[in-house]
Amino acid sequence: MSGSGDKINVFPSRMAQTQMKLRLKGAKKGHSLLKKKADALTLRFRAVLRQIVKNKTLMGEVMRKGAFSLASAQFHAGNFGSTVLQNVNKATMRVRAQKDNVAGVQLPVFEHYTDGTVSNDLTGLARGGQVIQNCKASWQEAVKLLVELASLQTSFVTLDEVIKMTNRRVNAIEHVIIPQIERTLSYIASELDEREREEFYRLKKIQEKKAQIKERKEAAAALAAAQGLCPFPAVLANEDQDEDILF
Repeated sequence: MSGSGDKINVFPSRMAQTQMKLRLKGAKKGHSLLKKKADALTLRFRAVLRQIVKNKTLMGEVMRKGAFSLASAQFHAGNFGSTVLQNVNKATMRVRAQKDNVAGVQLPVFEHYTDGTVSNDLTGLARGGQVIQNCKASWQEAVKLLVELASLQTSFVTLDEVIKMTNRRVNAIEHVIIPQIERTLSYIASELDEREREEFYRLKKIQEKKAQIKERKEAAAALAAAQGLCPFPAVLANEDQDEDILF
């Protein structure tokens, strides 16, 4: 049964009516669940958006602080970049990806963690050690904020796409599928009512025909009795049997 036009092409019967009622119930249940899912995703979407705005505002301040601390460290300790690069064997700050389930939607979440020990603790021991450590702490804070911001941005894009798709499904069920099923049910109900009226009219006409036949038989029997003839014993013997009536 494929839908076309303003209703679904079905044969109007009691079975089809029952099936359409079940489909309507399922469509309304699905619409309710999808609506709740869309509301939950929208709530999370707005929370992510607020956090993104907050982090981006904070990011400017953190980057400004990091740039200033780097300039201050270079002023006090000179150019220590080559020393840091020589002491670095592997990255101690790493990023791992996890997933967060929101109303059945898997959102990627990035987390930062420290792996291993710091190998450049002695950098700037001769001069400017404290300033270099402050610079390092500032840029570590900037990296952590960048990882969090990347996680929020990815969740933002994912939620945006899922919310659009869910809203399209909700609108399709609400404005296309449910009205189509309701029109189909109205069509089936009207056809069944028309069929019942036709059946009632047919039975009424049959009763009228039987009454007319019975009257003719009684009149013929009375006429035969008045003339002193046999009142059609074969007809009287079978008068309780109904004859087939054709229209």
